Amino acid sequence: MAEQLEFRRYLVNVDSISTQQLSTDCLVIGAGVAGLRAAIEAAKTRNVIVICKRSLQDSNTWLAQGGIASVLDKTDSFEMHIADTLKTGCGLNDETVVELVVRQGPELIDQLLDWGTEFDMVDGRITTTLEAGHTHSRVAHAHGDETGRIVAEALIKTVRQIQNIKIVENFYVIDLLTNDRNECVGIIGHDGRAPQIIWAANTILATGGTGRLYRETTNPEVATADGIAMAYRAGVVLRDMEFIQFHPTTLYVAGASRALITETIRGEGALLVDSKGRRFMKDYHQAAELAPRDIVSRAILSQMLKTKSTHVYLDLRHFDKDHFARRFPLISELCTSFDIDISRDLIPVRPSAHYMIGGLKTDNDARTNIENLYACGEVASTGLHGANRLGSNSLLEGLVFGRTAGRFASKQIRTRTSHIRHPVIKYQIPHSGRTRLDAADVTNSLRALMWRNVGITRREQPLDEAQEIIRFWQRYVMDKIFASPAGWECQNMLTVCLLMAEAAQKRKESRGVHFRSDFPGTDDKNFKKHIEIMR
Repeated sequence: MAEQLEFRRYLVNVDSISTQQLSTDCLVIGAGVAGLRAAIEAAKTRNVIVICKRSLQDSNTWLAQGGIASVLDKTDSFEMHIADTLKTGCGLNDETVVELVVRQGPELIDQLLDWGTEFDMVDGRITTTLEAGHTHSRVAHAHGDETGRIVAEALIKTVRQIQNIKIVENFYVIDLLTNDRNECVGIIGHDGRAPQIIWAANTILATGGTGRLYRETTNPEVATADGIAMAYRAGVVLRDMEFIQFHPTTLYVAGASRALITETIRGEGALLVDSKGRRFMKDYHQAAELAPRDIVSRAILSQMLKTKSTHVYLDLRHFDKDHFARRFPLISELCTSFDIDISRDLIPVRPSAHYMIGGLKTDNDARTNIENLYACGEVASTGLHGANRLGSNSLLEGLVFGRTAGRFASKQIRTRTSHIRHPVIKYQIPHSGRTRLDAADVTNSLRALMWRNVGITRREQPLDEAQEIIRFWQRYVMDKIFASPAGWECQNMLTVCLLMAEAAQKRKESRGVHFRSDFPGTDDKNFKKHIEIMR
């Protein structure tokens, strides 16, 4: 049996005296919808620095196609939206949080309109569409299937106009810094030239998701679970790490990266057929193509196994081609680029890792258990989603808790940061004589392992095997000091993948997006609860 790995508080050596430093009132890490909304709110009274790993455009928000779920029609109601969210969450939602988020939706969408978001409109009203799991058409969209980009552009434009927000792109945050009272006091990162410390009276983590932990994913390259890993090292309580949502339909073309095909297409009439051209979703759920995402993903996987195929198909041949091109310009262009004519060709699709439901446990004010540290967006576990996320609730959650985090973080600052005496932090990592593994090879192998062993369906033996292999890699990777993002990402991915596998093994039932083929039933007696992890 491998020896127990010694825990490392930081991934790199830290010397706060000799390292270049900046200070700010409020530091926001991440530039998706949650991070940008947090920055706008905090900047009403404080100086803010927004850090992003690459550019402002590299986020899950930018790639979001479907839209924002909100009650915008008189025939809809908050109670109906709340009920749909609770039903999809399979008993693990925080009902107070669900109501809090749903009721703020219309106001926040009106704000986005004021900031220039070009939602699709008819007769001066935002048009909405139906998505799986919703009992009413309530998903607001922009430029057809480019909602995320349009929302992000409006937020970025707003942020750039605010004088006391400083934007720092291409900056890799390595770790959260904490003092001897375990309060978050800032971060240590790398700007591509040298290490840098940014002291902050309050820090807001909005680092997004974990899709890149899997071989098949809709997520951009930046989604490597860095925020969850650095929070875990700092002592933050993590929750629901076994719950990751797989999107049922991503374009499957061998050799090409996976591209999302929004479920709004199914909401507007697209059909799923197998390799023999047969509709199959009615065999799995009465709602057929409009069943919740977890059910559709498992159904597709099951049908692929039955037909010994690598994918299934979306059938849009009954759509009007010109209308489709106007309604879904991004997907239309994508299909055309692969010579797929939707009027005569089927679109090959298969599931991919899409959204991390678990993350940093936060309260209703977006606070973690670490003083001065807040979290919002996909990196946080707010209690909204329960065991399964209702489609298009994520952008809404980012807006609500982004505003909340920015508001409370700015209120909690008692003194200006220029008057704060920063702690001396010195951390030295001992030299390791163990063999060095290639971080790129480990990363690729890890993603394949997660897809095989901690994927859409799980079993005890593969989960055991995943943990054993990850611990082996950790033995030769976690003891090293890296000097570039590729190495730090590998270490973060190994950390979070192990936590996910452990949580998936502990939950010996099937609930929401977590499906155990060896425990296919839902066990309310023993598992109608959250699994929390803390170092």
